[in-house]
This record gives sequence, structure tokens and C-alpha cells, in this order.
Amino acid sequence: MMREWFSTSLPPDPTPKSLPVGPTDLAVPAAVDSEMRITWVGHATHFIQLPGLNLLTDPMWSRRASPWTSTGPKRFVPATPRLEDLPSVDAVLLSHDHYDHLDRRTVLAVCDRFGADIPWYTPLGYRDWFARASVRNVIECDWWDERELPGGRYRLVAAPARHWTRRTPWSTNQRLWCSWAALPADDNGLRVYWGGDSAYASHFQEIGRRLGPFDASVIPIGAYDPRWFMSASHMNPEEAVQAYEDLGRRGAFLPSHWGTFRLTFEDPLEPPRRLRAAWSERELAERLLHVPRHGETVTLRPE
Repeated sequence: MMREWFSTSLPPDPTPKSLPVGPTDLAVPAAVDSEMRITWVGHATHFIQLPGLNLLTDPMWSRRASPWTSTGPKRFVPATPRLEDLPSVDAVLLSHDHYDHLDRRTVLAVCDRFGADIPWYTPLGYRDWFARASVRNVIECDWWDERELPGGRYRLVAAPARHWTRRTPWSTNQRLWCSWAALPADDNGLRVYWGGDSAYASHFQEIGRRLGPFDASVIPIGAYDPRWFMSASHMNPEEAVQAYEDLGRRGAFLPSHWGTFRLTFEDPLEPPRRLRAAWSERELAERLLHVPRHGETVTLRPE
């Protein structure tokens, strides 16, 4: 297997035309009642606008997913929209500490743009890391912990994921990882699940039972080959569709974690093709599948 790892030739990088930037349509200052807007900045970074609340997930605007500026996975598409173009951010959600999800340069830029008091919701074990970046408003959560989001209209639940953490060779799994669900405080309103980064496992069924169904589910679909190595960390598109069904088989499906950085061996353009095929094979409603381009805003008005 290791011989396969080192001998595999990578598919070519996608051309700029193959990953066009989509239309951004941000709500200013936030979404109106009965509307949700989700803008895909790239990879796992989303700007989620609920009525009266703006959430930013795994903020990553740097050119490379790396501790260094001159080496490491480089973006195929610039982060779009620019951080300075966001109208406001009420809270930031973090899934875990890998460099493609937790970027120190972006953390500092977010605080500079939106203020040092902005709350950062994280799994367990991140307060010290953020303190070293002079970020003090960190709310750590264990799986199934619930917190009130700013404004009081929504609650946030830290949900399980199947993944791992490490930023240095000696820090494997010293911090927790998670996914997040943002739910109306009175259970009468829009519900969104954001999957962060996860392999497929039975936790999706439990999330669906305890927190679902959702009006929108943002689920990772990329960085899955070779399967013998990546299946414990990342879903392939077929597993992502199964995860959607486990979550309740309702509401919009928005894929993430593809087409931004080369992290594994698959063709960077393959995940959405396989996603569409799996969606059709399961005979799921075509109107519920939204595959945004980088920078594109998906506006949802659930029935």
C-alpha cells in the first residue's frame, strides 16, 4: 500500500476556467425572516446568514493551508468574497485544528476586521492556542454541549464527527474536533447543520435523531483518495449522500471541502461529479442539491 502511495501520479491541477467564481449575494446586515443565505468562501469556510445572525465557519483566507507562506497546499481559487467585504460576523465556529481549517493569519485578520470581542466557538482544548493569538472570547464545547448564540434567537450544539487533530508531530488528538448545529431557540425557525470535516460513521444517525431534521446541511465531500488511508478521516461523495439521509433526508444539501486545495490523490474536480451521480441514484429531489461555485451565495427559503 505504501508503494502505491509513493508511485501514484496526481491528476493535473484544474484550470481557472474549470473552477469559475460564482455570484456573491450577501444579505446586509443579515438575512430576513424565513430566509437563509450560505456563501461558500472555499474549502470549509462558509458565511452562514440566518435571520438576525451571521456565522463564519473555519475561517481560512490565506493562500496556502500551511504554517508557512511559501510551501504547502496552495489555493486553486482565491478566497471569495474578501474578508473585508463581509457585512458583519456575530460568531465564528471552528471544527478542528488542522491548518486548512484553523489559520492563524486569518484568525488575526478576523479579529482586526470585526473586533477582539467576537465569540469563537470551538471544541475542547483550544483556549490556550487562541490566547497565544490574543483572542480571549473562546467558548469551548464538548460533544452535545449547547450554547446560546449572540442575540438569543439561536442555540448552538456541538455535534460529533469522526476525525482527528494535530498541528505539530507531538500533539496528535490533544484537542477535540466536532461539527455544529445552529437551531432556533424556540424550535420554531430555520435549522442548519455544518459538518466541518468528518469520515462517515453512525454519528450522523444520532445527530439526525437528536437535532434534525435540518433546512440545510453543509457536508464535506472531498479529500478521500486513497480510501485505504483516508476513509477514517474523510467521506467520499457517496458516503456524504448517505450522511445526508442519516441526518433526516430533508432540506438542502450543500457540499464543501473540495476544489480549493489539493490534499489527496483524487482529481480535484471529481467530487461534485460523483455527488450528482449518487444523488440521482438515490432518487433524491434535484431541487434540494446545491453545488455552489467558490464565492457563490445559495439563498434558501424553506417551505
